[in-house]
Amino acid sequence: MICNAVAVAGFLNATLVIPNFHYHSIWRDPSKFSDIYDQDHFVQRLKNDVRVVDKVPGFIMERFSNNLSNVYNFKIKAWSPIQYYKDVVLPKLIEERLIRISPFANRLSVDAPPAVQRLRCLANFEALKFSKPITALSDTLISRMREKSVENNGKYVAVHLRFEEDMVAFSCCVFDGGDEEKKELDEARERGWRGKFTRPGRVIRPGAIRMNGKCPLTPLEVGLMLRGMGFSNKTSIYLASGRIYKAEKNMAPLLEMFPLLQTKETLASDEELAPFKNFSSRMAAIDYSVCVHSEVFVTTQGGNFPHFLLGHRRYLYGGHSKTIKPDKRRLAILFDSPRIGYVIVVHGQKKITFSLCMIWDHKYSIILLKLHSPFMQMEVIKTPAA
Repeated sequence: MICNAVAVAGFLNATLVIPNFHYHSIWRDPSKFSDIYDQDHFVQRLKNDVRVVDKVPGFIMERFSNNLSNVYNFKIKAWSPIQYYKDVVLPKLIEERLIRISPFANRLSVDAPPAVQRLRCLANFEALKFSKPITALSDTLISRMREKSVENNGKYVAVHLRFEEDMVAFSCCVFDGGDEEKKELDEARERGWRGKFTRPGRVIRPGAIRMNGKCPLTPLEVGLMLRGMGFSNKTSIYLASGRIYKAEKNMAPLLEMFPLLQTKETLASDEELAPFKNFSSRMAAIDYSVCVHSEVFVTTQGGNFPHFLLGHRRYLYGGHSKTIKPDKRRLAILFDSPRIGYVIVVHGQKKITFSLCMIWDHKYSIILLKLHSPFMQMEVIKTPAA
């Protein structure tokens, strides 16, 4: 996390070298810092708090034969307290004058003194701005999204849906079930995390994972949840996502429930997306920007994207941003209840999926979806909680 790197450097009164991004076998994105962020703005915005340079000065690199692999590398435990950096890392930094910390994801505790938290916020919400190409396309898509939401006064709901093949595979959950799904996801797990899920002694219990709220919501479940909460089929939705697993099949019910749904692929032309299309981080940056300016943000799975976005929206809107973060443990119980059924109603060639029973409840109310025949109209019914 870049904000943590800034916070640690500032706390230690050290100079920060522009971070290098890890090349992941799943994402296969070789993007550098300046491809995603405005590097000049980053350096200038932090100059009064943290000195940032784009590379290690040559006279220092000479001490290490101009080879970064010769530089001492710290392997730090996840969520280490800031005091650890002062007690352990700082003495080595003073001795060596240059150190590396790799990997650095989640290597700083959430709890930290106010001065450290300030540097985190300064980095995340002021210093980190997306590069000009990303910002230009993002602004265009935000404008188009508002134009397509004219019936809703330019307001739209942004949904971050993590139902790409890698997420579906990593979750070890069962969705449609069957031999074909098992074979596909087993192969995906082996490609991305060779041996991680098949090592001796590892037991995977998909049912327990789901009941613990760890399975990603399917597009169908997201649609049912939103309709159950009262969002009508005239709601403008921006879907932030990568390539959905078995998209044609899995997206069909969500599109039927929300026909005004848009994505970056539907809002932008192929020519506009071409410079970003093979770079997952740059595509995610476009999604992030459109989500920031939504009226409501819906997160369906954990991760850095929603966590940073929630904080960013609170920062921009004075703590009053509207966010939906479902309790997936309770949703799993509701969705898996034998009292719930689905009806497929065929209109011409279209199949529309509806829920017949309760799909959402919380402290104050229970929301039911009721299907009326013979006209097949959907009605949202709210009743006081028992």
